[in-house]
Order: sequence, then structure tokens, then C-alpha cells
Amino acid sequence: MTFLSCGNTPLGIYPLVDRSYKLETLFSLGITTAQLRTKDLKDEALENEIKKAIEISNQYKARLFINDFWELAIKYKAYGIHLGQEDLETANLEAIHHAKIRLGVSTHTTKEIEMALEIEPSYLAIGPIFETTSKVVNYDTVGTEELAKWSKNVHYPIVAIGGINLSNIKNIINIETVDGIAMISELLENNEVSSRKTKALLKLFSKK
Repeated sequence: MTFLSCGNTPLGIYPLVDRSYKLETLFSLGITTAQLRTKDLKDEALENEIKKAIEISNQYKARLFINDFWELAIKYKAYGIHLGQEDLETANLEAIHHAKIRLGVSTHTTKEIEMALEIEPSYLAIGPIFETTSKVVNYDTVGTEELAKWSKNVHYPIVAIGGINLSNIKNIINIETVDGIAMISELLENNEVSSRKTKALLKLFSKK
């Protein structure tokens, strides 16, 4: 199966946020792709958060990926779903494909990349590129040289993730094959979206 394309516009600066209201600020600043990655909600609160996030993204015509909760993403007709390696084993990929929802897949090794390519996803996320405190990861850092090498022969959009910030982002932007740069903490100040940082990152990526 081949999942739908994300279009010709680069995924660009790709924030991962825990609440839907943060999307409004990001999209109004010019972000075109984001992910709702909520880990502390469940049941009705979780469903309402996902529904609201999809409504906001539709309003801005933005590309929103829902992390993990593929059934709710299908229910509310999300633009996309992002799955980690463990989630790939339990998610119904046929149902996601049938619903015409795009799929992003996390990878950390060349073996995982090979396995993900068999699914023919909408994009591949590779990381962690640098040390990160946003998530506990049981993988070695990839680094920029390996990122460039691993992505060279991959004919899908590549999203770099993990420890990327204003001081090292140019090393990622300079890699021709990178289509998007996923970030969590670098776009925030006191856990709220920083307009200053977001604008600075968008400006840097625009020079790619």
C-alpha cells in the first residue's frame, strides 16, 4: 500500500504540541505542519482534544498529524497520523490507508528505515539527531553525517527530530534531503509557544 503524499510544500518547521490551543498560535505565525502528541489525557478529554486540534488545523488549512491515536484520527478525519515503531505493530494500517489519511513513521536505525519503507509512508522521521531531554529514547544519537547518509537513497520526505535547536539547526537545514524539522521544547518558553523563537526558526528554514 502507498500512503498519500504531503504535497509539494516542504513540511518545514514541524512542532509537536501537547494541546490543541497551541496550534492556533503556531499556524497564525506561518507553521504549516504540526503534530498533536498528547500523553496525559484519556477518554472524553482526549477525544475532545483531538477533535478540537483537527478543527483548528482545518480552519488554517494546515497539515496536522495525530500521534498514536489512529482510531480517533480516523473518526475525525485527520490529515495525518504519526506512529512510532511499537505502534506500527498494533495499528490497523489498512484502515488508515482506506481512510485516505497520511502516515508518518518514526525510525532510529537503518533496519527500521528499511522496514518503514515497505509500508510506503507519507514521510519518515529519523532521530534522535542530537541528545534530547523531551523524550526518553533507547537509541544512540544519529548525528548529521549519518542522517545525510541514511536519507540519501530514501525517496520520501525526511523529518529530522531530536535535540534540534536554534544553535544547531543550520547543520540540519544544510542537508538537502531533509524536508522537515520536528521540534518540541525549542519552540516553547515556560511551556507556551514562543512567537519570537517560532519566527526565528521559520526564517532560518525559509533560506533552505
